[in-house]
Amino acid sequence: MGVGLTLTLPMDIRIAADTARFGFVFARRGLVPEAGSAWFLPRIVGLSQAMRWCLSGRMFDAQEALAAGLVSELAEPAALLDKAREIAREIAEETSPISVALTRAMLWRFTGDPDPFALLKVDGPLALELGRTKDVQEGVAAFLEKRKPRFPGRVSKDMPKLYPWWDS
Repeated sequence: MGVGLTLTLPMDIRIAADTARFGFVFARRGLVPEAGSAWFLPRIVGLSQAMRWCLSGRMFDAQEALAAGLVSELAEPAALLDKAREIAREIAEETSPISVALTRAMLWRFTGDPDPFALLKVDGPLALELGRTKDVQEGVAAFLEKRKPRFPGRVSKDMPKLYPWWDS
């Protein structure tokens, strides 16, 4: 509850122990949601659910958090760290770092747009540029050869020319 919960809201993936309890208890303490949670929470669980939790300030269990989309999965407390490592390992070993970095930027930057038109100006050109990269060649080859990919591209030096698109 409190900052221990609100600091998790900007995270890309949130998992929790199946015994966890949550609460946006600010109104019960005479406070307002902090750490940007009034912006993040409605985008994660919807405005109605965010209002319900924040206005009542009540505590809720892990199953309710999962059902509302606040967390993406639950694990037994003793297995929580292993689950987090499993998710991180899958991303690190199976995906292109450049693709992940661009996808994160697209999802975070375009989520609040009222329509997809600004995104369409970015995703098409990015797909065309990425289609000519060694990462895509490796991704296709790994798929055809039924093996894990070994993506050569690095975020530090191989981002597409269009990136960062928000500066143009």
